[in-house]
Amino acid sequence: MFNIEEELKKLPSKPGVYLMHDEKDDIIYVGKAISLKNRVRQYFQASRNKGVKIEQMVTHISRFEYIVTDSELEALVLECNLIKEHRPKYNTMLMDDKTYPFIKVTIEEAYPRILFAREMKKDKAKYFGPYTSAGAVKDTIELLRKLYHIRSCNRNLPKDIGKERPCLNYHIKQCYAPCQNYISQEAYRESVQKAVEFLSGKYDPILKELQEKMECASEAMEFEKAMEYRDLLASVKQIAQKQKITNSDGEDKDILAVATEDRDAVVQVFFIRGGRLIGRDHFYMTIADREPKAEILTSFIKQFYAGTPYVPRELMIQQEIEEQEVLEEWLSERRGHRVHIRVPKKGEKEKLVELAKKNAQLVLSTDKERLKREEGRTIGAVKEIEKWLGIASVKRIEAFDISNTNGFNSVGSMIVYEKGKPKRNDYRKFKIKGVQGADDYASMREVLTRRFEHGMREREEGKDHGGFQTFPDLIMMDGGKGQVNIALEVLDQLGIVIPVCGMVKDDHHRTRGLYYNNEEIGIDRNSEGFRLITRIQDEAHRFAIEFHRKLRSQGQVHSILDDIPGIGPARRKALMKHFMSLDAIKAATIEELKEIPSMNEKSANEVYNFFH
Repeated sequence: MFNIEEELKKLPSKPGVYLMHDEKDDIIYVGKAISLKNRVRQYFQASRNKGVKIEQMVTHISRFEYIVTDSELEALVLECNLIKEHRPKYNTMLMDDKTYPFIKVTIEEAYPRILFAREMKKDKAKYFGPYTSAGAVKDTIELLRKLYHIRSCNRNLPKDIGKERPCLNYHIKQCYAPCQNYISQEAYRESVQKAVEFLSGKYDPILKELQEKMECASEAMEFEKAMEYRDLLASVKQIAQKQKITNSDGEDKDILAVATEDRDAVVQVFFIRGGRLIGRDHFYMTIADREPKAEILTSFIKQFYAGTPYVPRELMIQQEIEEQEVLEEWLSERRGHRVHIRVPKKGEKEKLVELAKKNAQLVLSTDKERLKREEGRTIGAVKEIEKWLGIASVKRIEAFDISNTNGFNSVGSMIVYEKGKPKRNDYRKFKIKGVQGADDYASMREVLTRRFEHGMREREEGKDHGGFQTFPDLIMMDGGKGQVNIALEVLDQLGIVIPVCGMVKDDHHRTRGLYYNNEEIGIDRNSEGFRLITRIQDEAHRFAIEFHRKLRSQGQVHSILDDIPGIGPARRKALMKHFMSLDAIKAATIEELKEIPSMNEKSANEVYNFFH
């Protein structure tokens, strides 16, 4: 039995990270401390003003654990990692998980390329960004290739020069074909350098050049060529206009401001690169009542910059935060150069922070209703399902389905919904190995057994090999009593207790209710809960069929009927529909085979002779 009073006495006066657990042993809060002894004790001192969120959290603490580190900076890094991994209930959480693209110029190559990149690696390439729009990045790359005739292939040059014919891009005059040595390395790199200058914001040279080429083509009555230059000119102007000048110091900085209302918060970020506003974005945070904006900003900085591949030289925020020094040290370590967090008090910079704050408030007020509707579709829908089934605390739902073609080569699917939303990274596919023919019950038994045995092994080893370690709070089967009983038998054999319900359909293949605890529960067809059940059912079915189709296209799914000469997909389907099993087809006479409308005497003989 964990004795909190006794364990508090054992806490060391060293920096580290502490983890609070509830009665289910779930991690509900992660924090860092310069002195674990002083910090953790504060939670259990009645005299301290801890705030509504912390007071509520303390009532659920069943035990705590801690990890000692060598410094406060190490504790901060560990805290960020643990929060990201466990997403504790009482930590202020960033709801969005966005990544921003870069434009990568492979200047280390003999014949450089311009590429789309999702992360900024520590290689010898030159990166521009991050940008807030993947579409804009792709448009810019396409424009640069047209303007400067940069190659898009992945040929190893100069090693592969002359080995293959030039591609289509050469013939449509969008590449100089360095693969054929039609341009010298020096001249090609000059074109790349012009593209780099363009990405750095030097648009005037190319605007002037395109204007002159357009006018010359027009005077020479080469109107198609003139239109081509006109379109390129318009594209360059469009991109140039998007790069609005914000200040003249040419530095990289992010402007951060937060707006709050009740339990909702929005953080607005302006991204400034090379002195230009390249974009903005907003992020939703889940917060507690009356949570200070300084704490929200601190949580956002930790979570956002732990995941983004680029850290700017400067963060400008709307007010002072407590952990500023250690955050600056951590950000500087991530960037590789000194990073400053500043609160501007006057001038252009202060106006930018104020503008970000106004934008955050605007997003919050505009999206308030949308957020409520979204919560109704997700968390609210899960609450309705909990109420119908008489269970509580359903965060993770797993649903399973089986797919086969004409009764052969079954595959299984497992889909996952968390807080009413699909968690596609946790979806899993299964090739059925131990079942022959169209036996959905046996196939489902195999899928469930493999899923939970794998999960139990991962838990025992303490390693997450295949993403099976996390068990669901509810299993939803695509079917009624039979499918539910299969799942319950598997769980019982493995000693696992998880509620299982079936998603029952009517004669028209429409969801009509849930089968739970040996009875069918009617549900309101106009409710969000009903719509969520339908989405889960459709998604499980879609994922299984998609997997089966993929395997068929790769030639990995094969039916014995595929080997019969003259029997195509339509006749295979008709055979299975009429006889229901492979054994029945094998036992059929030629006359019985001819009873199928699509089978003539020749095809009936082919089937009969194949099996005899």
